[in-house]
Amino acid sequence: MIVHRDERKVSKSIHYMRKRRTSTAVQQEERDGDVDLKQRVEEASRPAAPSELDPSPLMKPFARSPRGGVMSKAWRAARWLLLLYVSVPFIVKLCPSIQAKLVFLNFAQLPFFLDLKRPSDAGLNHTLNFYLRPQRTLGIGVWHTVPSDMWREAEGKPQEWFESTLSSAHPAILYLHGNAGTRGGDHRVQLYKVLSSSGYHVLAFDYRGWGDSQGSPSEGGMTSDALFVYEWLKKRRGGGRVYIWGHSLGTGVATNLVRQLCAGGSPPDALILESPFTNIREEARSHPFAMVYRHLPGFDWFFLDTITANDIRFANDDNVNHISCPVLILHAEDDHVVPFQLGKEVGAADGPSEESGVASPESRRLSRVPQLYEVAARSESLGGHKVEFVAFPSSLAYRHKFIYRSPRLPAILSDFLGTPRPGKE
Repeated sequence: MIVHRDERKVSKSIHYMRKRRTSTAVQQEERDGDVDLKQRVEEASRPAAPSELDPSPLMKPFARSPRGGVMSKAWRAARWLLLLYVSVPFIVKLCPSIQAKLVFLNFAQLPFFLDLKRPSDAGLNHTLNFYLRPQRTLGIGVWHTVPSDMWREAEGKPQEWFESTLSSAHPAILYLHGNAGTRGGDHRVQLYKVLSSSGYHVLAFDYRGWGDSQGSPSEGGMTSDALFVYEWLKKRRGGGRVYIWGHSLGTGVATNLVRQLCAGGSPPDALILESPFTNIREEARSHPFAMVYRHLPGFDWFFLDTITANDIRFANDDNVNHISCPVLILHAEDDHVVPFQLGKEVGAADGPSEESGVASPESRRLSRVPQLYEVAARSESLGGHKVEFVAFPSSLAYRHKFIYRSPRLPAILSDFLGTPRPGKE
């Protein structure tokens, strides 16, 4: 019994010593932890040495440099541009109506804030705005500008007075404008003023889908509108002379119209073509907008065939073979919208440039496309009729739509048309 009691004492003693030893170890670990934490705080508060800031040589290849970011952005932009470049031909082919809108550009209503009901806002105080109806549900806007010697009397007069003046001895010009803009475009208004000052009545209108005219554009619709306005004008002219003037895309409408009139046995007194092209396919191929795609394989199939699929041809080169009236062609050598060589190849011409007497080097470049003047000069239907071409040199900077600035334009018209020069009877 004594032996057992001693064993219990020894066991308790050993347990107590172990417990004390464990407690001491824990306290020591806590003290060591406090010291370690204190050292870490001190190290964090010390400024880093320069050597510690530099990445190791093994990490440098993975560092992101500003130059790399710029190159990455440029590469992404290039990929998007390439995707857009490739997509456009397919979009145009799949949606032919887009190509038609690009040909007509009738959605570009320039100038933006001009009220077409008020020609005086464009500086035409002697002009009447009115509307005609080629169809029962279709109205088109028309401007009638009277000759300069009627300017004062014209202000504030009603439509009946303007219509009555059309029977005067002054010749009349039906003006057919090109694509984009309206009958109130600035370069068009300036031409009306020049013609009015030269003693002409000027009738200008917006085709269906342009300006404040109703409907949607098409080649056939534009030609029908022109025919309707011409017949309206002709009835009020009696036996007075009527000339048709087309500019740019309007030359296609003009030759369509004159071809129909000649086929019906009632040609106009003359046709004036300003900045004309041979046909719409060649014009589209030569247009500055086509530059980025012109050498693309399948360009004709993607773009030109799509124009034809919209029934848009404006075949001036074909129409002149069916026209029987005098034709005057005006073209600037620095025209970059409708290239000069589409109007005339100067190397095959019979006259020098207006005002210079010498053809410019640019105009001597020969084209593989038959030129409009050459076709007209060879046309059997135009045999016996006057066909003239007047070139305006690049130095004058008339480009596509500023031929009205030529001080010789009134004299050119009077000499060709046989009308009195301004200021002369």
